Amino acid sequence: MKTLVTGAGGAIGSRLCKKLLERGDTVRGLFLPEEQTGDLEGLEVVRGDITRPETLEGVARDIDRVFHLAARVADWGSMDLYRSVMVQGTANLLEQCVGDVDRFVYVSSIAAFGVGLHLKGFNEDAPQTLSGVPYADTKIYAESVVKGYTFGTDTSYTIVRPANVLGPKSVWVRDVVDAFLRGPVPLCDGGRYSTSFVYVDNLVDGIVLAADSEKARGRIYSFRDDYDVTWKEYVLQIGSLIGKKPFGSLPTRAAWAIGHLLELAYLPFFPARPPITRMAVAVMGFDNDVDTTRAREELGWSTRVSYEEAMEAVSGWVREYMADK
Repeated sequence: MKTLVTGAGGAIGSRLCKKLLERGDTVRGLFLPEEQTGDLEGLEVVRGDITRPETLEGVARDIDRVFHLAARVADWGSMDLYRSVMVQGTANLLEQCVGDVDRFVYVSSIAAFGVGLHLKGFNEDAPQTLSGVPYADTKIYAESVVKGYTFGTDTSYTIVRPANVLGPKSVWVRDVVDAFLRGPVPLCDGGRYSTSFVYVDNLVDGIVLAADSEKARGRIYSFRDDYDVTWKEYVLQIGSLIGKKPFGSLPTRAAWAIGHLLELAYLPFFPARPPITRMAVAVMGFDNDVDTTRAREELGWSTRVSYEEAMEAVSGWVREYMADK
């Protein structure tokens, strides 16, 4: 199998490339022009930027399957910035792929259901709701682009919606550590909601199962591990690694309003990051335990790496990260 992975240098993309290489796939990884490529033996490295279509010429030549992970993963910024990467960037890549590759696997997010609401129990057929949060809304738009471009062609799509991705280098590790280093870290509603994590290696298992399944053509799958961990428990655990503790709690709706005002105030000073963002509140202040029955029944997916094993890997990364500070 000849595969292309965009976002190959990211926390998820690098693990996906490793798994595909280990099973014998020929893997081409798309990296930004100045991005570090790591040391994966056998990986074909190509350089390009999905927002610049001229740099993508031939990127999918002789490719059977595309895994599209390249995205803006930061939790705030202008709608135009997100749209250029998430929506137009996806369209630029599809221009190179549709009709020539057999399967286009788009790694989206449970944010494509909408944010600022409780997602507990949502399955893949639940309606999508625009929220005004750029990350979430452009995930919705990008999914529509994937469906539209592949409709009626020889290329079929599969959409993967991860819950909150846990793992070394993931935003829900790095950003929490960085928040502690900047100052006090409050919880939302006392940190009582589920973290709704999916560990990166468990997610990669699901991505590959979905890509290999004939039943998954034209289907959407949500992935969330069965970890029973609240945000309070997790933030306390991360804080303990660096000698910090969360401070206080904000009601979720108040935090959402404050985050919106701060985003507006900080936008002229981008890329300076507001201390509170709506996307962070949407993750920590709502129950995002989406239903994963479809992935479990149709793909045979399950949690392979336990929470304890996941946190052992995360703890090791945090220690290395702090040593470089």
